[in-house]
Amino acid sequence: MSEVGGAGGRVGGREYARRVNAAAELLAAGVPPAEAARVLAGRFGCSVRQARRYAQRAAAGGPAEVPEETTVFTVKLPAALVARVRARARESGSTISAVVAQALTEFLASGHRKRLRR
Repeated sequence: MSEVGGAGGRVGGREYARRVNAAAELLAAGVPPAEAARVLAGRFGCSVRQARRYAQRAAAGGPAEVPEETTVFTVKLPAALVARVRARARESGSTISAVVAQALTEFLASGHRKRLRR
């Protein structure tokens, strides 16, 4: 999946963090926010208005955490389990991917050594 949206589209999480972090570096170096916005607009090919938003985000919260790269991982699961995962995601206001990632992370961190059924 592309990190930069087409014709006015949004950038992905990693690219957004890269831009905010570039703004944070400029601000930390003493570059005034208005000048930082102009530099960012030229560097990233975005509007000065959008670049100002990156600078404002950097000024308010410092550097952004760069999200870990994700990949598609297809598995076959029982329909009832999929329904439960979807329901949990809906109830928590989260995505299915986030629910599954959290469950797998917790399971693997718990150190289960028991052999799983196939």
